[in-house]
Amino acid sequence: MQGSQPRETSMDGQSDRWTSVRQHMLSVDLRGRDIRDPRVLQAMAEVPRERFVPPEHRRQAYDDRPLPIGGDQTISQPYIVALMTQVLEVTADCEVLEIGTGSGYQTAILAILAKRVYTVERLAELSQSAQQVLAGLGFDNIEFGIGDGSRGWPQPRVFDRIMVTAAVPLVPQPIQDQLKGGGVLVAPVGSEGVQSLIFCRRTSTGMVQSDLCAVRFVRLVGEHGFRES
Repeated sequence: MQGSQPRETSMDGQSDRWTSVRQHMLSVDLRGRDIRDPRVLQAMAEVPRERFVPPEHRRQAYDDRPLPIGGDQTISQPYIVALMTQVLEVTADCEVLEIGTGSGYQTAILAILAKRVYTVERLAELSQSAQQVLAGLGFDNIEFGIGDGSRGWPQPRVFDRIMVTAAVPLVPQPIQDQLKGGGVLVAPVGSEGVQSLIFCRRTSTGMVQSDLCAVRFVRLVGEHGFRES
């Protein structure tokens, strides 16, 4: 199977409104900046972001900013979701590890593009909520794990692509160890206040890293991440 396709259903009779604001997101916030990969743009067009946002914030679902989803976590702004997906270079034969399921929105974008997505979330209630939304949209190529994402996927495995969706002081070694040769990893690395979004590729001589832009993510809490406050 080459990715999944979501079944879009209207929750509140506002399908025309959602179509309009989603198109604005695509044309202004994504194409209007540097998002050019047609597969990424198509995935962002297909996934109903409003399904992943709490009811009290649903009207702002397509604003280009992060929104709270509970548990002191956020759904990333659309541009950052698209940028991280674009630089990850996901192809239809990729198996992808996502560290930080959160709302499940980024998971859905990856699942459209990849062969299979493996996603880990520390907070059980967030993982369960994401699983319900993703199942309701018809995704069937996602494996879920609940636990310390700084340790990587809980079973021994290597992946073609890895995306870390929470800030880390350094990319945890257990996560690096799960990246295949030639694979790509994207992560926000730095302090608790501001980070640099980094791109890493594993080569025959080691990890080659470049910095993309400044970002601000919630912390990845765990054994190889930030300490619990």
